[in-house]
Amino acid sequence: MPNPVLRGFGQTGAPRSQAPTPSPQQLQGWYNSPSYQGPQAPQLGPYAQPGSAQPGYGQPAGGYPPPAPPAGGGGYGGGFGPAAPTRYMTLDDVVVRTAMLLGTLLMVGAATWILTPDTGAWGLVIVALIAGLGLGLYISFTGKANAVTTLIYAGLQGVVLGAISRAFEQQWPGIVVQAITGTVMVAVGVLVVYKTGAIRVTPKFTRIVIAATFGLVGLMLVNLVAMLFTSDGLGLRSGGPLAIGFSLVCIVIAALNLVLDFDMIEQGIRHGADEKFAWYASFGILVTLVWLYLEILRLLGYLRSD
Repeated sequence: MPNPVLRGFGQTGAPRSQAPTPSPQQLQGWYNSPSYQGPQAPQLGPYAQPGSAQPGYGQPAGGYPPPAPPAGGGGYGGGFGPAAPTRYMTLDDVVVRTAMLLGTLLMVGAATWILTPDTGAWGLVIVALIAGLGLGLYISFTGKANAVTTLIYAGLQGVVLGAISRAFEQQWPGIVVQAITGTVMVAVGVLVVYKTGAIRVTPKFTRIVIAATFGLVGLMLVNLVAMLFTSDGLGLRSGGPLAIGFSLVCIVIAALNLVLDFDMIEQGIRHGADEKFAWYASFGILVTLVWLYLEILRLLGYLRSD
């Protein structure tokens, strides 16, 4: 078998298929074009010094040679879009960061429980509550979640939960263990339901959950304002059937928010989110678990008061 490289040549060594004969216009254009003289050095202006970065006549405006592209793969002038993440987020990233936040919350909460006296603790709780609310809103609306902001938020929530849990425990012994157990069971149950596909997160489902969440927050704020004028406010936190029903609704909505958190993590991993996004995902889980724990603690308090 002949060599494939030589298949296009005949006995005389010339190619079997010749290139088309150029037209007179092409020949004239080639004749008029200047001859190749090799790479030319840039021309310096009358006031430019050799080796300086000042451009001269015929030199590119950005200097010669052109500047290197910026670090991170952004290209010249950022025309190639944002740089790719150094590492993509994984499920392990979210699990580790969530464990760090929960561990910080538990340690600070335990310290608050032990070190806070029986009286005078509510001033510290109010300060931590306001600071935590402000920091949580900042992280939520700016998306700037990192190790510093999220761990500080977890510590502030630990102060709040530690003092509140101690107050409930003094009035109803054993209620904190019951609330923690209930929170863990609800979280695990929601995770199982989500992974089995019993609940599908659709755009309509997301809109309903978000609208219900904002509605509950609005009712809480209205009830808080009403308590400035009447002792019971709207009756949403005063015990009785209405308070029990409201807490049950809050627990259901909090559990559905946990479904949205799980879906956000899965979508982030599937679409190649940056590894830093794991802090924001862990922050979302922490916020939902704190809300779920407080509502279960309230519900148990209402039930044990009757």
